[in-house]
Amino acid sequence: MTLWPRSLFGRLALLLVGALALAIAATILVFRQDRAALLLRHFGDTKIVQLQGLRAALEDVTPATRGELLPHLADRNRVRILPADERDPPGFTSSGWRGSRASSRPASPAPLGYGAGTGRRGNARDADGDADNASGPLATFLPVLAQLEARFTDALGPGIEMRVQPRSQLLWVRLPAGSDVYWIGFALPARPGGESEPWRAVAISLTLAGALVIAAFFFAGYLGRPLRDLQSAVGRVGRGQHVAPLPESGPSEIAAVNRGFNTMLANLQQSERDRALLLAGVSHDLRTPLARLRLGIELANADPATRQGMVADIEEMDRVIGQFLDFARGEQAADVQVQDLDALAGNVVERYANNGREVRFSGGSPSPRKVRPTAIKRLLANLIDNALAYGAPPVEVRTAERNGEAVIEVADRGRGIPPADVERLKQPFTRASDSRAREDGAAGAGLGLAIVDRIARLHGGRFDLVPRDGGGTIARVVLPADASA
Repeated sequence: MTLWPRSLFGRLALLLVGALALAIAATILVFRQDRAALLLRHFGDTKIVQLQGLRAALEDVTPATRGELLPHLADRNRVRILPADERDPPGFTSSGWRGSRASSRPASPAPLGYGAGTGRRGNARDADGDADNASGPLATFLPVLAQLEARFTDALGPGIEMRVQPRSQLLWVRLPAGSDVYWIGFALPARPGGESEPWRAVAISLTLAGALVIAAFFFAGYLGRPLRDLQSAVGRVGRGQHVAPLPESGPSEIAAVNRGFNTMLANLQQSERDRALLLAGVSHDLRTPLARLRLGIELANADPATRQGMVADIEEMDRVIGQFLDFARGEQAADVQVQDLDALAGNVVERYANNGREVRFSGGSPSPRKVRPTAIKRLLANLIDNALAYGAPPVEVRTAERNGEAVIEVADRGRGIPPADVERLKQPFTRASDSRAREDGAAGAGLGLAIVDRIARLHGGRFDLVPRDGGGTIARVVLPADASA
């Protein structure tokens, strides 16, 4: 079993679905990247404005007033403020890890800082340590940090430096203000794709993906429909049924294929008409002199045995000409009617029985179905004639219904047909081998079974020759449940 579909519809649908899936995945990826860039820009713009305000306020702070003003500014702006001359916060920058200068002086007291909203001084988890080294996933943040640092430098002037403490989720900005330098600590924004994942955008994308997949299936069905129509038309032509020309519209490739099929169909129909006209004309023209010959023989003074032999030859020639006419006669134009197959078969068998032929009928009461009555009668007559000519009586005609299909069988007790000759005998102008020859030695025209096969295919059915238990042959015609050819 393979996952790659065999039909054009399945392959086209799979291709469209795959392309749409890739397009949607790329769209979501680009959306997330653009969203992250937009959040970064918004964060940077907001912090630049906030730092400009803090710089203006810190320029008025003196060492004597730090203890009073810095907690107030930190609380009001929701930041942390640390004088650079007291300590440098540890953390990583765009160029690598930077530790606190205070951390290298083990005898000094703990560094001081002003926490947002605390109103107190203390270390407040400023020193995260080497565990925050910028490696692994943190390394992907370095280009963002460099971009932010460049923007802050352009907006606030030289002297700007940035450090990040991942464990404390703090972004420190070194800000010169007047003659002093301060470290301003901001809370890092939520990482894009974490808790702030845009589920609404994801839901919209999934809804759009579902709609596009449904549209892809409908589109694939739309493109595959002309090919299915072409496949059906080719099958009907192969069964000898009448096919209307296909529409020459739609995509240029489909229109070109349908145009070629219509041209081929027109040529086939013209060849069929020419053949029918030729056979009908020759057959009709031959019957007139045959009638005159028979009349002359009847009036001649020949001995009875000679006269009977000549009459039999003329009757055989007339029978062959009749088969030519039957084969040339088109059945497509015949009316389709709902008929009882038992009644049709019984009527044909009755004619043979009335003429003293040993033909029996056994009806199986198949359900009525749409057929061409004249064509079905001709089919039965050809099978019975073939059984009487090449087989041995009694000839049994049976009807039945199996799995919704109507079955017509004509069985004889002759010498049977070799399996290798079955398909060959269905071809026009093909005669039986010596193992199945007529008792009177006549060759026949080789059209009887070809006519049967064509009529069966015309009704959407099938014709076969199978061996009969105990000797003989069964000619079987199966008509489908919806036989409406």
